[in-house]
Amino acid sequence: MMGHAVWYGICVWRGDSMPVLAPILRRLSSVTAFLAAIAGHDALAQEQAPAPRAVTLAEALTYARAHQPELRAALARVAAQRAEADVPRGQWLPTVGVTGQIFGATANNTTAGYATLGFMDIPRVGGTRAVSAQTSTLSPYASTFAGVGATQELFDFGRIAAQAAAADALIEVRSHDADALRLDVDLDVEEAFFAVHAAKAVLLASDGAFERSRVHRDLARAGVQSGLRSPIELTRAEADLQRFDIGRIRARGGVAVAESVLAASIGSPEPALDAAGTMPAPAEMPALASAMQRASTRDPRVLEALARMKAQEEQTKAVGAELRPDLSLTGTLSGRAGGAPPSSGDRADLSGLLPSVPNWDVGLVLSWPLFDGTIDARRAASRSQEQVRREEIDVARQSLVATIQQAYVQVDVARAALPGLQRAVDAAIANYAQADARFKAGLGTSVELADAEALRVSTEIDLAMGTFDLAKTRAAFGRAIAEGL
Repeated sequence: MMGHAVWYGICVWRGDSMPVLAPILRRLSSVTAFLAAIAGHDALAQEQAPAPRAVTLAEALTYARAHQPELRAALARVAAQRAEADVPRGQWLPTVGVTGQIFGATANNTTAGYATLGFMDIPRVGGTRAVSAQTSTLSPYASTFAGVGATQELFDFGRIAAQAAAADALIEVRSHDADALRLDVDLDVEEAFFAVHAAKAVLLASDGAFERSRVHRDLARAGVQSGLRSPIELTRAEADLQRFDIGRIRARGGVAVAESVLAASIGSPEPALDAAGTMPAPAEMPALASAMQRASTRDPRVLEALARMKAQEEQTKAVGAELRPDLSLTGTLSGRAGGAPPSSGDRADLSGLLPSVPNWDVGLVLSWPLFDGTIDARRAASRSQEQVRREEIDVARQSLVATIQQAYVQVDVARAALPGLQRAVDAAIANYAQADARFKAGLGTSVELADAEALRVSTEIDLAMGTFDLAKTRAAFGRAIAEGL
C-alpha cells in the first residue's frame, strides 16, 4: 500500500499522475494518513518548515507496535476478552442481597409451603387460618418483610468449568488476530520506510537531471551568443530545463507524500518522518519447502482458524452443560409480620406494619433441568458451526500456500530484474557521456542530448523502483511466512 506514494512521485514526474493519484487516496490506511499527506505538501510549500525527523526501520517498527491505533485496538480486544473469560468463574462467588417489602393483600392461607429461587431464598412460614373457597374473603391485610440472604454454589457438575473453557478459548482467537494485525502493521511500516528511500532516489535522479540540463542550457546560450549554434538549440535547452525542473518539483512532492505516509503508518502525531540511513539489504530467502512448513505452524490466520474451531467445540460443551444438576447452599436472616388474623395466637403488633418477628434458615437446594428444548437446539446449532470452522481451516491453509508461492515468485522476479536495470543505467550513462561530448564538440544537437538525458534519468528511476520492488516483495514474503513472530 505504501508503495503507491513512490509511484505517485514517479508518475507525476513523467506527467501521468491522475490514474495513480486516485488509488493512493483510496488506499491510504486512514483519514490520519490522508491528512498527514496534505500536511506534507503544506510543509513542502513552506521553505522555513523544519526537515522531518529521521528514524531507522527498527525505531519505526518499535514505535508502531506501541502506538499504532489499529494494533492498540487489537490488544485492547485481547484484554477485554480476558476480562470476559472471568465472568463464568464469578458464579463460584456467593450472592448476597438485602430486601424490604410491604404489601396489602388477602390472607387466605393453605398448608402449602415453598421457597423462592433467586439471590435470596425465603422459605414460606405460613401463619393464617386455612380456609376453603367458600369461606375465603377478599379483604386485604398489611404484610411486611425485611431480610438479608446469601446463596453459595457448592457443586455445579462441571457446568461452570465448561463455560470458562469456552470463554478462555476465545482469548486465543483474539491473540492470534492481534498477531496477524501486528504482522500487517509491520509490513505497512516496512513498505512505507522503503518508499521513502525510493522516493528520495527518484528525487536524486531528478535533481541530477535538472543540474545537467542547466549546464547544457548555459552552453547552448553561449553557443548562440557566439554564433556557433542556431537559436533553436537554446530554445530546446530551455524547454528541457523547465521539463526537468517540473519533474524535480514533483519528485519532492513524492518524497513529502512518502514521509507523511511513513508517519501515519506508525501512528506518529508528527506530520512526516524521514527514513534514516540507507535502504537495508533484503534478507536471504529460505527454501520454499521449509518456508511452507514453517508458516503452517506459525501463521496467525491459520492458528486463528484452529482456535476458532476449538472455541466452537468448547461452546458446544458449555451449552450442553446447562442441563447438568446444580447444588447450592442458601441462608436467610429475616424479620416479618402480617396483619391477617392468625390461626392461633395474637395478631402482629401495629397490624403487621413492622417486620418484628425474626426468622433464619439454612438449606441445600438441588435443581436439575431434565429437559429443555431450547438448550438442545442451541447445542445442535453449535455443532453445525463446528463444521463451518473446520472448513475455514482448509480455506486459511489454501490461501496461505497461494500467498507464499506468489510472494516467492515475485521476490525471484524482482531480484532477477536488478542486474538488468543496473546494466541499463550503466549503458544510459555511457550513452549520455557520448552525447554530452558530441554536444560540447559542436557535433551533437540539443535533441540528441535531451534524448540521452531522458533515457538516463528514466533508467535511474527504474533502478530505484526495482530496488524498492525487491525490498517490498521480500517484506511481503516475510509477512506471508510470519517471519516477524
